[in-house]
Amino acid sequence: MKLPIYQVDAFADRAFEGNPAAVCILDSWLCEETMQAIAAENNLSETAFVVPYQENAYQIRWFTPTAEVDLCGHATLAAAYVLFECVGLPDEEIRFWSRSGWLMVCVAEDLLQMDFPAQQPESCPLPTQIQRAFGIERAECFQHQDYLVVLDDESLLRDLTPDFQALMDLDLRGVILTAPSKDFDFVCRFFAPRYGINEDPVTGSAFTQLAPFWAERLSKTDLTAKQVSRRGGKVYCRWEGERVFISGRAALYLRGEIEIQDV
Repeated sequence: MKLPIYQVDAFADRAFEGNPAAVCILDSWLCEETMQAIAAENNLSETAFVVPYQENAYQIRWFTPTAEVDLCGHATLAAAYVLFECVGLPDEEIRFWSRSGWLMVCVAEDLLQMDFPAQQPESCPLPTQIQRAFGIERAECFQHQDYLVVLDDESLLRDLTPDFQALMDLDLRGVILTAPSKDFDFVCRFFAPRYGINEDPVTGSAFTQLAPFWAERLSKTDLTAKQVSRRGGKVYCRWEGERVFISGRAALYLRGEIEIQDV
């Protein structure tokens, strides 16, 4: 069996920036074991698998190298880019049915804009695993899909070198660290070692928590952010109650073909 595969740098103005994701456009689902094996072989933070669903709609699933996840922003952006730019979908909006419900991606001038459900983080104690991993004794901490830890100093956030092993037994997907910024409304980093992602370059789904948090803290609904990983990526957000609009650019890195035996 031969399958087309694309690799796209999401939240990037050009190749070698942002967060790389693999995208496989399928006629029908492969078995979960095969999709997980492909994701492990790709060894990227996420591989998106997409199949036709309804008119102007697709189903989408996301796999890290070790597990399937409920929501992934950058791989959704990458999948939409492939459908628009490589497959040649003529519409300016795509609907994806996912484990997190309906997700929409539309063309907004030179950006791709994703419409995702908002996740309002709630205050919680700072887990000891996070204290150990980052050497942080005190910090504001919130939780929803991930832990959200708020720092006062952008330079401290950029300079932190975590102990990834200390995060392996967190009970949530991962941890977002965030801080106010001089050049952006906020900056962030994201870590999910349990899912085979020590540090993710740009994490679209994290902004479903970050946008509501910073919108309330800064008293503004339109936000510009930077995920300050080594590759880095710029993200534009708008919070509208139960929805978050997350926008960015993407760049094609490669297109190719997978050959799989005995599927």
